[in-house]
Amino acid sequence: MITSTGASTHFAPELHIPNGTKSIEFYTRFGATENFCFRNDDESIHVAELEINGAIFHVHETMRDALEPVSAKGVTAVIGLFVPDVEEIMQQAIKAGATEINPTTDHDYGYRQGMFKDPFGHYWQIQKKI
Repeated sequence: MITSTGASTHFAPELHIPNGTKSIEFYTRFGATENFCFRNDDESIHVAELEINGAIFHVHETMRDALEPVSAKGVTAVIGLFVPDVEEIMQQAIKAGATEINPTTDHDYGYRQGMFKDPFGHYWQIQKKI
């Protein structure tokens, strides 16, 4: 059993980026707020915490046996983000430099969804229940 001490329970995905990455500007252009960013001696990013309307996620340089999508040669996870306006967020991501994978579509199972790939190869499924 998981118990709470009053704080809400939520997921905070950690997206791995290639070692030596110096800019994660895509995420702020996409609309994320950077809460903090720790850099290595060479000014490359070690770890940063970002937030999109209360949804927290981290980007972290690749470590141990973890792979980011480029070196893994494929998708390592799909980030599902629930938002009020799927099309607005999809367009914002594409304008910021994302690549559309699936256009915004209403599905029979009751979701409006669109999917894009960010510049680091991570797939994002933008969605809302309809």
